[in-house]
Amino acid sequence: MTDPLVILEQARRGPVPVDWHVFTKKRGKVSGFLRGTAGDPDPLLVITPDGAIEYTDEGKPLTVVDFHELADMTLQVRGSSFSDSSIVRLTVWVDLSYRDGRKEKWRSKPFADDMRTIQGFIEAYGAHKALRGR
Repeated sequence: MTDPLVILEQARRGPVPVDWHVFTKKRGKVSGFLRGTAGDPDPLLVITPDGAIEYTDEGKPLTVVDFHELADMTLQVRGSSFSDSSIVRLTVWVDLSYRDGRKEKWRSKPFADDMRTIQGFIEAYGAHKALRGR
């Protein structure tokens, strides 16, 4: 995988390759001030054919998933509701199994409610497996 910082910088500057998925949103001024992140760049998630890189803020390390290191992934969904409600809240994530035996749960922190991030992640991994094989 290319250097994650190079990928993030290219995504911030644009343009990016057509096979990249880029998700960004403006950091709220009030929440940024209260969290001490007002001067940080906006949150950014970039999904490439080789993996995913997520920047949340300067106080947190980058989240990097290199598809070359994965053995498998599984989509997980959990629903919850109150007993008197017909509304169900879904929580969606991907369980990652690495070739070295590690297991992780992946879900974008800044974009947790944007299901397009999960879809893009799964699509990119599927394409990676199909094009690069095992």
